[in-house]
Amino acid sequence: MIRTVLVANRGEIARRVFRACRLLGLKTVAVYSEADREAPHVRDADEAVAIGGAPARESYLNADRILEAAGHAGADAIHPGYGFLSENWRFADAVERARIVFIGPRPEAIRKMGDKIEARRLMAAAGVPVLPGSFEPVADVGAAEAVAREVGFPVFLKAAAGGGGIGMARVDKPADLASAFATATRRAQAAFGTAELYIERCLERPRHVEVQVFGDGTGQVVHLHERECSIQRRHQKLVEESPAPNLPGPSKAGLTAAAVAGARAISYTNAGTMEFLVDEGGGFYFLEMNARLQVEHPVTEEVTGLDLVVAQIRVAAGEPLPWRQSEVVQHRAAIECRVYAEDPSKGFLPSPGTVQKLELPSGEGIRIESGVEVGSTVSVHYDPLLLKLIAHGATRQRAVERMADALDQCVVEGVRTTIPFLRRVIASGEFRGGRVHTQLLEQGAFNA
Repeated sequence: MIRTVLVANRGEIARRVFRACRLLGLKTVAVYSEADREAPHVRDADEAVAIGGAPARESYLNADRILEAAGHAGADAIHPGYGFLSENWRFADAVERARIVFIGPRPEAIRKMGDKIEARRLMAAAGVPVLPGSFEPVADVGAAEAVAREVGFPVFLKAAAGGGGIGMARVDKPADLASAFATATRRAQAAFGTAELYIERCLERPRHVEVQVFGDGTGQVVHLHERECSIQRRHQKLVEESPAPNLPGPSKAGLTAAAVAGARAISYTNAGTMEFLVDEGGGFYFLEMNARLQVEHPVTEEVTGLDLVVAQIRVAAGEPLPWRQSEVVQHRAAIECRVYAEDPSKGFLPSPGTVQKLELPSGEGIRIESGVEVGSTVSVHYDPLLLKLIAHGATRQRAVERMADALDQCVVEGVRTTIPFLRRVIASGEFRGGRVHTQLLEQGAFNA
């Protein structure tokens, strides 16, 4: 039985989990670094424990300090949020060995999906389409060239332990392979502690569509439909929506079936997301699995009317899933815009500083998930996500109109933000027409 939940995270996701805990009558524990001593998520919790210095490696990435905090507060469950230690199987294993409930998938599932090469093999064995490429690490430039010539240029070099686009390198022709291999190897080693790379064929103008899945301890796995995530910068999402616009029915049916099959193949429990690339003909290919709650989960919640975080806690406590597949229905359309402290005019460089003014929209069809308030410091030490703005409506057109109005009402001063860029995205003909793909930003579709 879960009574006290420690959230091993910060910002808006910590506040979101605390809200779910309050609905269930659970005590909440926040952890905080020196930089976050006055942060809103610290005040939101029933108890707060300091865990170290401002750099994440001294605090939010320090598993020992987090486990010490859980022991100090008497927490019997830990929710990792997203980022930081959320997909660290060793942390999940340490939590379980400490006889604390980990509110997420089992460590073995995290490990399997964290190794991108093993994930490709597992998904292919489960009948999930994967992109042509290598199923073993490419040891050197010669091995990489042999695979690349077999699958055809352009290709992507990817970190075997990576994710979220970190360490990816596109190679358009054989002459570029050696330098790209050196760069990708160096970045993989720095980011993930291993230099292993693999190769996948590069799709031109693909869509990025993901499927929310959820499993429980009884072996039941359901999908909660799809999310469109094609508006990105540096392979990082900026705008997400559900349903995915202009997605052919057969493609959607195939995507959701493949997502459930993939999750079942690894006996997946709790919330997770299967991510796919969709080509211009509607064919789809497994990209990766995020073995955690996603940043964009509110989109699915607004479309289905379900509370994913409450369900996470209940399933982690040993309860079966509260819904059958037939009960998970898309009732409306929803869009999420991520507002970052970044300067789009300077290549989305982070914009640290202090929030001096903050005016946010409200009203029917609007939801805000924020980690900041007036006076909040946007630190150089953490991801610069300030807040998430979610708009929903009976139709996609209504959701788009509400999002446009909501962005016009957003005022953030003291740091530069992505709001002006997001306004251009929502106003663009490509977005309004649902003609989206992952390379729109690079092709200048949203230039001022």
